[in-house]
Amino acid sequence: MLANKKLTSFLVCLLSLLTLCPVVADIQISAELLVKISEHYGLNARSRVEQWQALLLTAKDLPEQEKLIKVNDFFNQHIRFRNDISLWGVSDYWATPLELLTKGAGDCEDYSIAKYFTLKELGVPEEKMRITYVKAVELNQAHMVLTYFATVRSIPAVLDNLTIEIKPATERLDLKPVYSFNGSGLWLAKIRGNGKKVGGSTGINMWAELKERMLNGDI
Repeated sequence: MLANKKLTSFLVCLLSLLTLCPVVADIQISAELLVKISEHYGLNARSRVEQWQALLLTAKDLPEQEKLIKVNDFFNQHIRFRNDISLWGVSDYWATPLELLTKGAGDCEDYSIAKYFTLKELGVPEEKMRITYVKAVELNQAHMVLTYFATVRSIPAVLDNLTIEIKPATERLDLKPVYSFNGSGLWLAKIRGNGKKVGGSTGINMWAELKERMLNGDI
């Protein structure tokens, strides 16, 4: 879960959103990288990355709905929840998919980001996905999920690390949508439809840093 002050910081960043800048980062896993992962993070970390690589290869031609299930299940089953302080020693850190897999742990942001980029690599159009800030009503906490829109005006499906089953947003009464974004923009979130676009996503500092690390091929 996210601390409420982290959500406040995110909202402050919205004031600086001026331009559009899509994320372009092909996911490539070389034999050399696998060796590096083994040496620095151990065989379990390498195994997780290899299983992720297999997922990227085997799920490429599946229908989109099956891709959603495969990717959601993969990260929910292979990654355990840990907050950023205990994992990274800082109050807020957005991990790349490889960082998440090598650690084998992460918070709700990391689950959502990894699912987003994995589905993007599997061919799910970026415009169908949003990384969405919500309020977990019962817990009174800010939270992050990945939402998927089959069509522009459809009710989004929610991919979450708290609830294993993918459900439409109308059935997730425990979540109140706030804002959503992807590589090309930021929207006021709604339960039905895409919501109102309010700017580009480059002003979100953590998103920009994450994008840079992915483009540089950092683990």
